[in-house]
Amino acid sequence: MLPNTGKLAGCTVFITGASRGIGKAIALKAAKDGANIVIAAKTTHTHPKLPGTIYTAAEEIEAVGGKALPCVVDVRDEQQISDAVDKAVKKFGGIDILVNNASAISLTNTLETPTKRVDLMMNVNTRGTYLTSKACIPYLKKSKIAHILNLSPPLNLNPVWFKQHCAYTIAKYGMSMCVLGMAEEFKGEIAVNALWPKTAIHTAAMDMLGGSGIESQCRKVDIIADAAYSIFKKPKSFTGNFVIDENILKEEGIKNFDIYAVKPGHPLIPDFFLDEYPEPVTKKMESQGSVPEVKEGKLQPQPKPSSGPVEETFKIVKASLSDDVVKATQAIYLFELSGEDGGTWFLDLKSKGGNAGYGEPSDQADVVMSMSTDDFVKMFSGKLKPTMAFMSGRLKIKGNMALAIKLEKLMNQMSAKL
Repeated sequence: MLPNTGKLAGCTVFITGASRGIGKAIALKAAKDGANIVIAAKTTHTHPKLPGTIYTAAEEIEAVGGKALPCVVDVRDEQQISDAVDKAVKKFGGIDILVNNASAISLTNTLETPTKRVDLMMNVNTRGTYLTSKACIPYLKKSKIAHILNLSPPLNLNPVWFKQHCAYTIAKYGMSMCVLGMAEEFKGEIAVNALWPKTAIHTAAMDMLGGSGIESQCRKVDIIADAAYSIFKKPKSFTGNFVIDENILKEEGIKNFDIYAVKPGHPLIPDFFLDEYPEPVTKKMESQGSVPEVKEGKLQPQPKPSSGPVEETFKIVKASLSDDVVKATQAIYLFELSGEDGGTWFLDLKSKGGNAGYGEPSDQADVVMSMSTDDFVKMFSGKLKPTMAFMSGRLKIKGNMALAIKLEKLMNQMSAKL
């Protein structure tokens, strides 16, 4: 892991949502250098499902050598932000780094997202980031370090990231647009950057979202803390960047990313807003031969299941295939379905015109997907998002992950017909 250099000794770092998870991990990393940490978060009493308060975080920060100032801050409340900034300046003499980490999430589609949830995400993610930045900027301008870091994704306008959770995407992209605008506005004075993980990070919030067993497919919060630390060491001229954790740490010379895995060697869940699955996972799976080779002459004919929803789905899929779809996809998918109407099915989007049906494909599969027949039908009809099925363990994927993403895009196009 990235060693501490002592470069942040005496610096004041203002972090929203620092009572737990990623915010606290960034705080502890800076605290080991002897930094002053302003813990700007709401939690004063332990939540039944989300451990940690601003006071327990303060104790941990001081235990590793930092100085802590716990402040009760709901980033929706401008006065609370302002009061915390005033307290920080009074106690530590200024602010050198701001980390906008506080965030609200609801992965629900338009009709299923209550207005209250929409307001929460917009007010915490976008408005909260904007107002906290605005309150800290006069002090950041006076600092030699002067960094704003937003925990937000690259601005990826692929519609797949809007389709299933439009409100959440808008709210997170609002944070990223703050980076875009403020980096230009304060060029030469303050470095403004975004940081986003390449894979899912294991936090209490992720446990709530993904359910039990999700942690083995995640990385630890340490990877984000190390990546953030790497950004803080850079000059003010390093600004307007949408940094991916793994990429910046590779530049730092980190080669072994297993140190960050909750369960080293286990396939990792790719994070939202990135069109590519992590290369190491794809390469690892291919090198281990996870995709079964299908050789001519060895195939045993299988009895065809009775007509049911899976066969009906494949009929519709087959009818919607075209040379354009094949040209755009160039992959063969194998489905191992359990339950009634199950068995082995394939979708060939490599051969001219494409093909789909029961049994094995005529060539080697690039991606093997295992799931129940019910979930398969739900996925192709748009009622179950493949990413969420994968995250919750209902869908298992072997093979080329980038091609698995392509199928998700194709499902989105086909769901209207199913």
